[in-house]
Amino acid sequence: MAGVSGAFLLLPFQVSYLGFTTPSVSATNHLFNITAIPGGVFRYIREGRMIWPLTWTVIIGTLPGVLAGTVIRTHYLLDPTFFKRFIALVLIYIGGKLLCTLLPQKKKSRAPASPPTGTWNDNRISNTWLNYQTLGFTFNGIPYQAPTQKIILLSLIVGLIGGIYGIGGGALMAPFFISVFGLPVYTVAGAALMGTFITSLAGVVFFQILAVFFPETAVAPDWGLGILFGIGGFIGMYCGAKMQVYIPARFIQTALAGSILFIALRYLSFI
Repeated sequence: MAGVSGAFLLLPFQVSYLGFTTPSVSATNHLFNITAIPGGVFRYIREGRMIWPLTWTVIIGTLPGVLAGTVIRTHYLLDPTFFKRFIALVLIYIGGKLLCTLLPQKKKSRAPASPPTGTWNDNRISNTWLNYQTLGFTFNGIPYQAPTQKIILLSLIVGLIGGIYGIGGGALMAPFFISVFGLPVYTVAGAALMGTFITSLAGVVFFQILAVFFPETAVAPDWGLGILFGIGGFIGMYCGAKMQVYIPARFIQTALAGSILFIALRYLSFI
């Protein structure tokens, strides 16, 4: 419902409870995303809540970062202790960023410089547009815009972290879209999930290729485990996307932030 696949919560479970600490766990997490995300993406596309300009902007930025992240994971984060610390920091960051979205913020004018004409219909996204400087859309009769170049730069950084962790990047991008760029949660979820799907697909390919050069280390994804996780995730994401418009945005953000921080604090006790 919040536009994140849940892979960032699944990885600590694999590391701490299944003892899965090799680079293969990151690749398996990417595989989970590939299997699970289509269920949620299908709902967002079907309901007209996919912002394609935002989606492609995210993908352009995250793909190079994911490639670099997979290399860093297989070369410099083989030690389980260091990797656990990295996981804990990522979880605390995501949870903290989401908490910031719950604090009172000054309202900002989001009207595009040259808003295109059009009408709004139900919960569908309309009037999407993209240029070198900004991208924009209309939702619920309100125009929104965000800086294109900043999103690409942010996506590059997020892709790097997501490639190391194995989350694709949607879990990191969604809080930024909400808290920094002021976009509503109902509109960013589809773009964040689609971006995560494409970058996770690239992540699996990169890890599979790197496995050829690291035969002594488990680098390639565990296909059976990843697909089993993904089947449950597929059902959950489809239901979450369908239910999203009926649940208050604040409740979605509070529930997600609480669960992330709870697991992060628990996970710190394992380090």
